[in-house]
Amino acid sequence: MAKSFIVPLVITAGVIALAFTLNPSPEKHREKIKQVIAERSQVERILGIGHLTSFVSQYHSLGVASYTTVNDKVTSTGAFGMVFVLD
Repeated sequence: MAKSFIVPLVITAGVIALAFTLNPSPEKHREKIKQVIAERSQVERILGIGHLTSFVSQYHSLGVASYTTVNDKVTSTGAFGMVFVLD
């Protein structure tokens, strides 16, 4: 009985610890923002819109996940080492 309770508890603790460890840094968010904007449009790449957007973005960490905002709008989200840029 005790073993069936401990195994899920250990697995959950491991996943949470992994999420804390792999939480994307501000630099990962900024690099992903630059990359996605450059892929989206040649004009935006030439004008450096990705660099500007990543420069003014504000990083927020929730411990196990993180996100960036520009003008109070969520620009990117990240967890477990992955970053996703929102449209």
